[in-house]
Amino acid sequence: MIPSQRSLARRHLTSAIARTAGPATAAVAPRTFLQTHSRTSAARIGSVNTSHSNHWIHRSFATESLNSEHTLFTDYIYVTKRVHCEADTRRRPHFDKILIANRGEIACRVIRTARKLGIKTVAVYSEVDKDSLHVNLADEAYCIGPAPSAESYLRMDKIIEVCHRSGAQAVHPGYGFLSENATFAEKLAQEGLVFIGPPASAIVSMGSKSESKNIMSAAGVPCVPGYHGDNQDPTFLYEEAKKIGFPVLIKAIHGGGGKGMRIVSTQTPQTFQEALSSAQRESLKAFGNDTVLVEKYIQHPRHVEVQVFADSHGNAVSLWERDCSVQRRNQKIIEEAPAPGLTPELRADLGAKAVAAARAVNYVGAGTVEFIFDNDTQKFYFMEMNTRLQVEHPVTEMITGLDLVEWQLEVAAGNFLPLLQSEVPLVGHAFEARIYAENPRNNFLPDSGRLLYLSTPTPTTVFATPFSADQLSGDNTSGNMSSSIQPSLRIEQGFTQGSQIGVFYDPMIAKVVVHGRDRTEALRILRKALDEYHVVGVATNVEFLRTLAGNTAFIAGQVETGFIPNHFDELFPPVAAPAPEVLARAGLFVALRDNNSLPASKQSPWASLTSRRFGGDAYERTVTLQTESDPDAQAIVHIVSATPDIFNITVRDAANRTTTFSSVSAHLTSPTALSATLNAELTTTTIISQPPPAKVPVSRDNASTMERLHIFNGGQKITLVLSAPKWLLSLGSDVLGAAAAKGALKAPMPSLVVEVKVKVGDNVEKGQAVVVLESMKTETVLRASTSGVVKAVGCKNGEMVEEGRELVDIEAGVPEQS
Repeated sequence: MIPSQRSLARRHLTSAIARTAGPATAAVAPRTFLQTHSRTSAARIGSVNTSHSNHWIHRSFATESLNSEHTLFTDYIYVTKRVHCEADTRRRPHFDKILIANRGEIACRVIRTARKLGIKTVAVYSEVDKDSLHVNLADEAYCIGPAPSAESYLRMDKIIEVCHRSGAQAVHPGYGFLSENATFAEKLAQEGLVFIGPPASAIVSMGSKSESKNIMSAAGVPCVPGYHGDNQDPTFLYEEAKKIGFPVLIKAIHGGGGKGMRIVSTQTPQTFQEALSSAQRESLKAFGNDTVLVEKYIQHPRHVEVQVFADSHGNAVSLWERDCSVQRRNQKIIEEAPAPGLTPELRADLGAKAVAAARAVNYVGAGTVEFIFDNDTQKFYFMEMNTRLQVEHPVTEMITGLDLVEWQLEVAAGNFLPLLQSEVPLVGHAFEARIYAENPRNNFLPDSGRLLYLSTPTPTTVFATPFSADQLSGDNTSGNMSSSIQPSLRIEQGFTQGSQIGVFYDPMIAKVVVHGRDRTEALRILRKALDEYHVVGVATNVEFLRTLAGNTAFIAGQVETGFIPNHFDELFPPVAAPAPEVLARAGLFVALRDNNSLPASKQSPWASLTSRRFGGDAYERTVTLQTESDPDAQAIVHIVSATPDIFNITVRDAANRTTTFSSVSAHLTSPTALSATLNAELTTTTIISQPPPAKVPVSRDNASTMERLHIFNGGQKITLVLSAPKWLLSLGSDVLGAAAAKGALKAPMPSLVVEVKVKVGDNVEKGQAVVVLESMKTETVLRASTSGVVKAVGCKNGEMVEEGRELVDIEAGVPEQS
């Protein structure tokens, strides 16, 4: 519940101030800072300006003892207006209707809170998102353009038009898109609409990394050494980088989410210039500005950020910190709160510096102050401030029991912050794991496609659970007030089974959020939840996240931003051959399914060619399976049944080892679940069949042209290919044709061609950049795999290409001399 504004105002004004200032005084406003970390009994003398005309209180006062959990930190109280106390402290009502200028899980997240508060919601969507979950959840929905963001979600005019058509009074920008666009905030104000976010001036100040660092330095917030100026001459920037000392970080001044960011470790002009050009190009495309700064790169950093909140009455609080150190491509994939290993003193200092950062720009609303924490020196440095709600905000909600979207709506309506700093809980520990459509074993390249199957663990809560008074007894900076809480699981997602993951937007599918009494318990809940998160249709990072959550160093809290490369071998162990038990279950699933257990339409088209029936219940079936990566690694599963649901199974794996399972009891409990007793152990295994695409010739070397079985077994997803008969394979052809020839560069995923760097006849060296692609806002550089001569170019700048398309063909050999 949000406390009444009257009680909040009284809480903010000490009794001494109230006695001195009189009943006509407005609430404490921007120049008042209330310290809430300690009590005091010492008398304090204050004096204030004598001019009524500029709304300053002009009386002196003394406090003998402030019997509250805060002491006045300044000698001056600024009054925004002199009105009757009842009018000033009255809580303003929420909006009747808001528009959400976003998509996916964050749009769904905002809709849930709005619905809880009785606020109607308006969704906007692009043409490809017409069947999206956020469109179905909102009270109203309007199409605002084609799939590209520049033609839909970034169209300010379209969004404002929908506001007027629908009667929406305010706009929640979510994150990404227009969430940190000062022009958008200004345009909304000009149209009489409320931007549920900070003022445009704060967005401008903190949106520029160079300007923000100057502001932070002036406010006493420590910053990383570097060059933050306007001179963008490449030679000048290289000289500045040498002064700073390599390694350096090139970073877009208007960047975020890892975009426009490059680490340069080698002190050579060519390496620096290539990284600079790439960062500037990516920044220009993502943010419309290619200005960068250059900073010292901390060798063993952690990414620690503080959630701050401020209202328009001058109050600001820290809602504690999060650790977001484990990243790939400079983007977070797992976050936790509070950050492990911080002392209460360091936590308080971080929070104070973050609040100082917010105050320095007269911030209003939800914001995140990001710090680089040096593991070697235990010092922290200001990195940037994100002037929006973060993707990872749920972990903060879980440890505080608060709804941050509700706080955003309160503040945007002009109300006071619901809590003082001393009242903000810190209970237990929380993790968030981001589920992405990407292939971790292929450099985390994004994937696209339809979610053919989606099964998630059952959530225990939709919102963070508010804490009772009993649960809040103790020191709220230590995170130990957790003995009586119930562990919880929450899932934030914007997709359902059947949804399409496209190439135009970020590939995040969902967020798995858990809360436990301590870090150990929270990690245990997270591992179990990831075990139960099953996706078929696109590659995902679920199994990688499960491995990460079970990593010894991660469990010990030994995190840093280089965690993944530093623990690469542990996080990416060699892919083991499927165990005989897994092969036996896969074979049983196929045999039971094809033996009239399901309607004929579900049967394998060549099931009758590999099975025999001897009369009565006698049945025999041979199933040939192979892995996706190696068509030669075939396993043979021979199944014989003399009585219903009892089988004798012989498995010969790819290494020609034989395993026998006798008197196996098995049956299908559903079209996707096999119950079987192997080695006296009863297990239920989820197995999802993915049929081959229609009208695509079957190819032995292309697993996607044959039926695939996705087996979820003990936290692992094992994909096996159900081999087609040899006669059918002989009719097929490789859909990629001769593109597999050495020297041919193919698109690793559906992509936009950003730049073709070569032409026919060019000489290229091995490792030379040839084509630059972009997919799901991520830039990928394809390099020559061999030295030689360009014989063919199969793409052009600005063209959309499908996965597997041959882009450039290089004839291997010594480059021709010109």
